[in-house]
Amino acid sequence: MTEKKGLVRKPGRNLSRREILKLAVGVGGTFAFGGGILTGCGRRKNGLTVGVAFETLQTEYWVASIETIRAELKKRGIEMLEAIADGDANRQFEQIRNFIARQVDGIIIAPKDKHTVIPMIRAANRAKIPIVLYNRPPAESDTKSVTVVADNYAITKATVEYMAEQAKASGKKYEGMILIGDLGDINAIGRRDGFDDVVKNCSDTIRVMARIPTEWDPEKAQSGVTNALQAYPGINFIFTSSDFLFPSIVAALKTVDKYKKIGEEGHVILGGFDGDATAYQMLVDRYLDADGVQDMYFECSESVQAILDLRTGKKVPEQILDKGFVIHQGNLREASRRMWGAQLKKSSTG
Repeated sequence: MTEKKGLVRKPGRNLSRREILKLAVGVGGTFAFGGGILTGCGRRKNGLTVGVAFETLQTEYWVASIETIRAELKKRGIEMLEAIADGDANRQFEQIRNFIARQVDGIIIAPKDKHTVIPMIRAANRAKIPIVLYNRPPAESDTKSVTVVADNYAITKATVEYMAEQAKASGKKYEGMILIGDLGDINAIGRRDGFDDVVKNCSDTIRVMARIPTEWDPEKAQSGVTNALQAYPGINFIFTSSDFLFPSIVAALKTVDKYKKIGEEGHVILGGFDGDATAYQMLVDRYLDADGVQDMYFECSESVQAILDLRTGKKVPEQILDKGFVIHQGNLREASRRMWGAQLKKSSTG
Protein backbone atom coordinates (compact mmCIF):
# COMPACT_ATOMS: atom_id res chain seq x y z
CA MET A 1 0.00 0.00 0.00
CA THR A 2 1.35 3.42 -0.91
CA GLU A 3 1.75 6.15 1.69
CA LYS A 4 -1.01 8.71 1.97
CA LYS A 5 -0.07 12.35 1.54
CA GLY A 6 0.83 13.94 4.86
CA LEU A 7 1.10 10.64 6.71
CA VAL A 8 4.79 9.97 7.16
CA ARG A 9 5.85 6.36 7.66
CA LYS A 10 9.35 5.71 9.00
CA PRO A 11 10.99 2.38 9.79
CA GLY A 12 11.48 1.27 13.38
CA ARG A 13 14.74 0.49 15.13
CA ASN A 14 16.93 -1.85 13.05
CA LEU A 15 14.10 -3.62 11.25
CA SER A 16 12.24 -2.01 8.37
CA ARG A 17 8.55 -2.50 7.76
CA ARG A 18 9.41 -4.62 4.71
CA GLU A 19 11.69 -6.86 6.78
CA ILE A 20 9.14 -7.38 9.55
CA LEU A 21 6.34 -7.98 7.07
CA LYS A 22 8.48 -10.57 5.32
CA LEU A 23 8.98 -12.33 8.65
CA ALA A 24 5.32 -12.04 9.58
CA VAL A 25 3.86 -13.45 6.38
CA GLY A 26 6.53 -16.11 5.98
CA VAL A 27 7.47 -18.10 2.92
CA GLY A 28 4.82 -18.16 0.21
CA GLY A 29 3.10 -14.99 1.37
CA THR A 30 0.66 -16.52 3.84
CA PHE A 31 0.50 -16.52 7.60
CA ALA A 32 -2.26 -17.14 10.11
CA PHE A 33 -3.27 -14.20 12.28
CA GLY A 34 -5.75 -15.10 14.99
CA GLY A 35 -7.38 -17.71 12.77
CA GLY A 36 -7.34 -15.62 9.58
CA ILE A 37 -5.06 -15.84 6.56
CA LEU A 38 -3.19 -12.99 4.91
CA THR A 39 -2.71 -13.66 1.21
CA GLY A 40 -1.59 -11.60 -1.76
CA CYS A 41 -2.91 -8.14 -2.65
CA GLY A 42 -6.64 -8.07 -2.16
CA ARG A 43 -9.37 -5.60 -3.02
CA ARG A 44 -11.20 -3.39 -0.59
CA LYS A 45 -14.43 -5.31 -0.11
CA ASN A 46 -16.68 -3.44 2.30
CA GLY A 47 -15.89 0.22 1.68
CA LEU A 48 -14.52 0.84 5.18
CA THR A 49 -11.34 2.74 6.01
CA VAL A 50 -9.57 2.66 9.39
CA GLY A 51 -6.83 5.08 10.43
CA VAL A 52 -4.00 3.50 12.43
CA ALA A 53 -1.76 5.92 14.36
CA PHE A 54 1.28 4.67 16.28
CA GLU A 55 3.39 6.88 18.51
CA THR A 56 6.56 4.98 17.65
CA LEU A 57 8.08 2.07 15.79
CA GLN A 58 11.06 2.01 18.12
CA THR A 59 10.81 -1.65 19.00
CA GLU A 60 10.14 -4.93 17.26
CA TYR A 61 6.84 -5.17 19.15
CA TRP A 62 5.44 -1.97 17.63
CA VAL A 63 6.59 -2.86 14.11
CA ALA A 64 5.13 -6.36 14.33
CA SER A 65 1.90 -4.94 15.81
CA ILE A 66 1.22 -2.49 13.00
CA GLU A 67 1.87 -5.18 10.41
CA THR A 68 -0.47 -7.59 12.21
CA ILE A 69 -3.20 -4.92 12.35
CA ARG A 70 -2.62 -4.33 8.64
CA ALA A 71 -3.09 -8.05 7.98
CA GLU A 72 -6.21 -8.19 10.15
CA LEU A 73 -7.79 -5.25 8.32
CA LYS A 74 -6.85 -6.64 4.91
CA LYS A 75 -8.36 -9.99 5.81
CA ARG A 76 -11.63 -8.20 6.50
CA GLY A 77 -11.47 -6.11 3.32
CA ILE A 78 -10.83 -2.83 5.14
CA GLU A 79 -8.52 -0.13 3.80
CA MET A 80 -5.86 1.17 6.20
CA LEU A 81 -4.39 4.64 6.50
CA GLU A 82 -1.36 4.87 8.77
CA ALA A 83 0.61 7.51 10.63
CA ILE A 84 3.71 7.33 12.82
CA ALA A 85 4.35 10.23 15.23
CA ASP A 86 7.97 9.43 16.13
CA GLY A 87 7.37 10.30 19.79
CA ASP A 88 5.73 13.68 19.09
CA ALA A 89 2.31 14.02 20.74
CA ASN A 90 1.49 17.22 18.83
CA ARG A 91 2.27 15.50 15.57
CA GLN A 92 0.08 12.58 16.56
CA PHE A 93 -2.82 14.95 17.27
CA GLU A 94 -2.45 16.43 13.79
CA GLN A 95 -2.44 12.94 12.34
CA ILE A 96 -5.70 12.12 14.13
CA ARG A 97 -7.21 15.35 12.80
CA ASN A 98 -6.10 14.27 9.35
CA PHE A 99 -7.91 10.95 9.78
CA ILE A 100 -11.04 12.77 10.92
CA ALA A 101 -10.88 15.13 7.94
CA ARG A 102 -10.68 12.10 5.66
CA GLN A 103 -13.82 10.74 7.37
CA VAL A 104 -12.35 7.38 8.32
CA ASP A 105 -14.73 4.79 9.72
CA GLY A 106 -12.63 4.10 12.79
CA ILE A 107 -9.31 4.92 14.46
CA ILE A 108 -6.83 2.62 16.19
CA ILE A 109 -4.17 4.52 18.10
CA ALA A 110 -1.12 3.55 20.12
CA PRO A 111 -0.70 6.87 21.97
CA LYS A 112 2.41 8.48 23.36
CA ASP A 113 0.91 8.59 26.85
CA LYS A 114 -2.34 8.55 28.76
CA HIS A 115 -2.76 12.33 28.97
CA THR A 116 -1.95 13.60 25.48
CA VAL A 117 -4.39 11.14 23.94
CA ILE A 118 -7.42 12.65 25.69
CA PRO A 119 -7.95 15.55 23.23
CA MET A 120 -7.50 13.09 20.37
CA ILE A 121 -10.25 10.87 21.76
CA ARG A 122 -12.43 13.92 22.30
CA ALA A 123 -11.97 14.99 18.68
CA ALA A 124 -12.95 11.50 17.47
CA ASN A 125 -15.98 11.54 19.79
CA ARG A 126 -17.14 14.86 18.35
CA ALA A 127 -16.83 13.42 14.86
CA LYS A 128 -18.69 10.27 15.98
CA ILE A 129 -15.81 8.07 14.85
CA PRO A 130 -15.12 4.92 16.96
CA ILE A 131 -11.66 5.00 18.51
CA VAL A 132 -9.68 2.12 20.02
CA LEU A 133 -6.48 2.57 22.02
CA TYR A 134 -3.95 -0.14 21.31
CA ASN A 135 -1.80 -1.32 24.21
CA ARG A 136 -1.90 1.95 26.19
CA PRO A 137 -4.97 3.10 28.15
CA PRO A 138 -5.98 6.76 28.58
CA ALA A 139 -6.14 8.82 31.74
CA GLU A 140 -9.52 9.03 33.44
CA SER A 141 -11.83 11.46 31.64
CA ASP A 142 -15.34 11.89 30.27
CA THR A 143 -14.28 10.72 26.80
CA LYS A 144 -15.48 7.51 25.16
CA SER A 145 -13.05 4.91 23.85
CA VAL A 146 -12.10 1.26 24.06
CA THR A 147 -8.66 0.11 25.16
CA VAL A 148 -7.12 -3.24 24.25
CA VAL A 149 -4.17 -3.75 26.56
CA ALA A 150 -2.05 -6.42 28.21
CA ASP A 151 -2.60 -7.06 31.90
CA ASN A 152 0.86 -5.68 32.64
CA TYR A 153 0.65 -6.14 36.39
CA ALA A 154 -0.57 -9.74 36.33
CA ILE A 155 1.78 -10.91 33.57
CA THR A 156 4.78 -9.33 35.30
CA LYS A 157 3.76 -10.73 38.67
CA ALA A 158 3.51 -14.26 37.25
CA THR A 159 6.87 -13.87 35.49
CA VAL A 160 8.71 -12.64 38.58
CA GLU A 161 7.03 -15.30 40.72
CA TYR A 162 8.55 -17.93 38.44
CA MET A 163 11.94 -16.25 38.74
CA ALA A 164 11.58 -16.12 42.54
CA GLU A 165 10.73 -19.82 42.62
CA GLN A 166 13.97 -20.59 40.80
CA ALA A 167 15.86 -18.43 43.29
CA LYS A 168 14.32 -20.17 46.29
CA ALA A 169 14.91 -23.62 44.82
CA SER A 170 18.62 -22.87 44.53
CA GLY A 171 18.90 -22.26 48.27
CA LYS A 172 21.01 -19.15 47.62
CA LYS A 173 20.58 -15.48 48.49
CA TYR A 174 20.01 -13.10 45.60
CA GLU A 175 20.65 -9.43 44.95
CA GLY A 176 18.13 -8.00 42.53
CA MET A 177 17.79 -5.27 39.94
CA ILE A 178 14.84 -3.98 37.91
CA LEU A 179 14.93 -1.89 34.75
CA ILE A 180 11.95 0.46 34.93
CA GLY A 181 10.32 1.92 31.82
CA ASP A 182 9.08 5.44 31.23
CA LEU A 183 6.73 6.11 34.13
CA GLY A 184 4.70 8.39 31.89
CA ASP A 185 3.60 5.10 30.29
CA ILE A 186 1.02 3.38 32.51
CA ASN A 187 2.24 0.01 31.22
CA ALA A 188 5.63 0.68 32.81
CA ILE A 189 3.92 1.39 36.13
CA GLY A 190 2.01 -1.90 36.04
CA ARG A 191 5.19 -3.83 35.32
CA ARG A 192 7.09 -2.08 38.10
CA ASP A 193 4.29 -2.78 40.57
CA GLY A 194 4.07 -6.43 39.57
CA PHE A 195 7.79 -6.83 40.24
CA ASP A 196 7.63 -4.99 43.57
CA ASP A 197 4.69 -7.00 44.90
CA VAL A 198 6.57 -10.25 44.37
CA VAL A 199 9.99 -9.31 45.72
CA LYS A 200 8.61 -7.63 48.85
CA ASN A 201 7.30 -11.05 49.89
CA CYS A 202 10.63 -12.73 49.10
CA SER A 203 12.90 -10.59 51.27
CA ASP A 204 14.42 -13.69 52.81
CA THR A 205 15.73 -14.69 49.37
CA ILE A 206 15.87 -11.55 47.22
CA ARG A 207 17.14 -8.11 48.19
CA VAL A 208 16.65 -5.43 45.54
CA MET A 209 19.86 -3.44 45.21
CA ALA A 210 19.23 -1.33 42.11
CA ARG A 211 16.26 0.23 40.35
CA ILE A 212 17.32 1.53 36.93
CA PRO A 213 15.19 4.27 35.31
CA THR A 214 15.45 3.75 31.55
CA GLU A 215 12.70 5.89 30.02
CA TRP A 216 12.70 3.17 27.34
CA ASP A 217 16.19 4.29 26.23
CA PRO A 218 18.66 1.42 25.51
CA GLU A 219 21.75 3.59 26.05
CA LYS A 220 20.45 4.86 29.37
CA ALA A 221 19.62 1.28 30.32
CA GLN A 222 23.09 -0.03 29.52
CA SER A 223 24.75 2.80 31.42
CA GLY A 224 22.49 2.19 34.43
CA VAL A 225 23.08 -1.56 34.47
CA THR A 226 26.84 -1.11 34.06
CA ASN A 227 27.00 1.33 36.97
CA ALA A 228 24.81 -0.91 39.15
CA LEU A 229 27.01 -3.95 38.50
CA GLN A 230 30.04 -1.95 39.51
CA ALA A 231 28.38 -0.68 42.69
CA TYR A 232 26.79 -4.04 43.55
CA PRO A 233 28.86 -6.83 41.97
CA GLY A 234 26.72 -9.44 43.71
CA ILE A 235 23.63 -8.68 41.58
CA ASN A 236 22.35 -11.98 40.21
CA PHE A 237 18.58 -11.46 39.70
CA ILE A 238 17.47 -9.03 36.95
CA PHE A 239 14.07 -8.16 35.51
CA THR A 240 13.58 -5.81 32.58
CA SER A 241 10.25 -4.10 31.91
CA SER A 242 10.77 -4.60 28.17
CA ASP A 243 12.60 -7.25 26.16
CA PHE A 244 14.06 -4.67 23.78
CA LEU A 245 16.42 -3.68 26.62
CA PHE A 246 17.95 -7.17 26.78
CA PRO A 247 20.85 -6.27 24.44
CA SER A 248 21.78 -3.49 26.87
CA ILE A 249 21.68 -5.89 29.81
CA VAL A 250 23.65 -8.59 27.99
CA ALA A 251 26.35 -6.12 26.96
CA ALA A 252 26.74 -4.94 30.55
CA LEU A 253 26.82 -8.49 31.93
CA LYS A 254 29.46 -9.57 29.42
CA THR A 255 31.80 -6.78 30.51
CA VAL A 256 31.93 -8.31 34.00
CA ASP A 257 31.82 -11.94 32.80
CA LYS A 258 28.37 -12.58 34.28
CA TYR A 259 26.47 -13.68 31.20
CA LYS A 260 26.14 -17.39 31.97
CA LYS A 261 23.70 -20.08 30.90
CA ILE A 262 21.19 -21.66 33.26
CA GLY A 263 23.01 -24.29 35.28
CA GLU A 264 26.42 -22.68 34.85
CA GLU A 265 28.24 -21.25 37.85
CA GLY A 266 27.48 -17.55 38.17
CA HIS A 267 24.23 -17.60 36.17
CA VAL A 268 22.18 -14.46 36.70
CA ILE A 269 18.44 -15.18 36.87
CA LEU A 270 16.91 -13.13 34.05
CA GLY A 271 13.32 -12.23 33.26
CA GLY A 272 11.60 -9.81 30.93
CA PHE A 273 8.35 -8.63 29.42
CA ASP A 274 7.01 -8.53 25.84
CA GLY A 275 7.81 -11.77 24.04
CA ASP A 276 10.11 -10.56 21.27
CA ALA A 277 12.48 -12.55 19.06
CA THR A 278 15.53 -11.71 21.16
CA ALA A 279 13.87 -13.09 24.28
CA TYR A 280 12.88 -16.24 22.42
CA GLN A 281 16.46 -16.86 21.26
CA MET A 282 17.75 -16.25 24.79
CA LEU A 283 15.30 -18.86 26.07
CA VAL A 284 16.42 -21.35 23.43
CA ASP A 285 20.06 -20.66 24.27
CA ARG A 286 19.26 -21.09 28.00
CA TYR A 287 20.33 -17.63 29.14
CA LEU A 288 16.81 -16.40 29.93
CA ASP A 289 14.76 -17.94 32.72
CA ALA A 290 11.32 -16.50 32.00
CA ASP A 291 9.50 -13.95 29.87
CA GLY A 292 6.05 -12.41 30.20
CA VAL A 293 4.45 -12.52 26.75
CA GLN A 294 1.91 -10.09 25.39
CA ASP A 295 -0.52 -11.92 23.10
CA MET A 296 -0.05 -9.52 20.21
CA TYR A 297 -2.27 -11.50 17.85
CA PHE A 298 -5.15 -11.31 20.33
CA GLU A 299 -4.68 -7.58 20.90
CA CYS A 300 -4.60 -6.74 17.18
CA SER A 301 -7.61 -8.88 16.35
CA GLU A 302 -9.63 -7.49 19.25
CA SER A 303 -8.75 -3.91 18.28
CA VAL A 304 -10.16 -4.36 14.78
CA GLN A 305 -13.21 -6.26 16.05
CA ALA A 306 -13.93 -3.51 18.58
CA ILE A 307 -14.05 -0.92 15.78
CA LEU A 308 -16.53 -3.05 13.82
CA ASP A 309 -18.67 -3.71 16.91
CA LEU A 310 -18.76 -0.04 17.87
CA ARG A 311 -19.84 0.88 14.33
CA THR A 312 -22.81 -1.45 14.55
CA GLY A 313 -23.85 -0.21 17.99
CA LYS A 314 -22.80 -3.31 19.92
CA LYS A 315 -21.77 -2.89 23.54
CA VAL A 316 -18.01 -3.12 23.94
CA PRO A 317 -16.26 -2.98 27.33
CA GLU A 318 -14.10 0.08 27.93
CA GLN A 319 -11.11 -2.19 28.47
CA ILE A 320 -10.34 -5.52 26.83
CA LEU A 321 -7.56 -7.28 28.74
CA ASP A 322 -4.92 -9.48 27.18
CA LYS A 323 -4.08 -12.01 29.90
CA GLY A 324 -0.87 -13.01 28.15
CA PHE A 325 1.25 -15.83 29.54
CA VAL A 326 4.67 -16.69 30.95
CA ILE A 327 7.10 -18.67 28.84
CA HIS A 328 10.01 -20.40 30.56
CA GLN A 329 12.31 -23.38 30.25
CA GLY A 330 9.60 -25.77 31.43
CA ASN A 331 7.00 -24.89 28.76
CA LEU A 332 9.21 -23.51 25.99
CA ARG A 333 8.20 -25.84 23.16
CA GLU A 334 4.46 -25.56 23.71
CA ALA A 335 4.26 -21.88 24.67
CA SER A 336 6.50 -20.72 21.80
CA ARG A 337 3.65 -21.52 19.40
CA ARG A 338 1.77 -18.55 20.86
CA MET A 339 4.79 -16.25 21.32
CA TRP A 340 4.84 -13.64 18.56
CA GLY A 341 8.62 -13.19 18.76
CA ALA A 342 9.14 -16.93 18.40
CA GLN A 343 7.06 -16.94 15.22
CA LEU A 344 9.08 -14.07 13.77
CA LYS A 345 12.32 -15.81 14.67
CA LYS A 346 11.23 -19.14 13.21
CA SER A 347 10.02 -17.48 10.01
CA SER A 348 13.30 -15.60 9.58
CA THR A 349 15.34 -18.80 9.90
CA GLY A 350 13.08 -20.88 7.69
